[in-house]
Amino acid sequence: PLVEAPGEYHVASPQPMNLVFFRDACLHLARISRVLTQPRGCSLLVGVGGSGRSSLVRLAASMWGYPCHTIEITKSYDSSAFHDDLKRFMFDAGCKAKPTVFLFSDTQIISESFLEDINNLLNAGEVPNLMEPEDMERILADVRPLAKAAGRPESRDAIYAYFVQLVRQNLHIMLTMSPIGDAFRVRCRMFPSLVNCCTIDWYDEWPRDALH
Repeated sequence: PLVEAPGEYHVASPQPMNLVFFRDACLHLARISRVLTQPRGCSLLVGVGGSGRSSLVRLAASMWGYPCHTIEITKSYDSSAFHDDLKRFMFDAGCKAKPTVFLFSDTQIISESFLEDINNLLNAGEVPNLMEPEDMERILADVRPLAKAAGRPESRDAIYAYFVQLVRQNLHIMLTMSPIGDAFRVRCRMFPSLVNCCTIDWYDEWPRDALH
């Protein structure tokens, strides 16, 4: 039940959230849950900071038992580190065939190349030139039994194609962005998969019962 979800999250998480539920929050949580339970379910959550977007994603992922990953921005964090994180999330989703949530905020965009990679992931399930030879060997070794069990051919190309399919099915990308300013409009035009491949959930102004 929804009323028990926050308590269960607090027990399992080292970073508890003090949430007060009102009708709009419950509706947003239901939308996020519906997206997470669908194959290829990804979402674009649009609202100002502090409206509860990230907290509800973490809670929804916890309700379904999905790991929720994000990136940690440091002074040395760059595109190479971002690629390493992406590969880690993709291996969970594709090599282990495990539903995985990737929570990414516009405050974490230190390079527009991050969004280009996410755009490719949303559209095609892969990032060009991301995998090194050793990564490919890991994919072939881990995905071959899964492909065989699914009745797929065991050629190198067929196994990698099945890996991409599993990534698209299991990696749920949840983007939180603010509509304030020109950056949001520009990014939606430059990276159309942010809109075309995502369910959009708008976090409008808080209703009166929420303020109370």
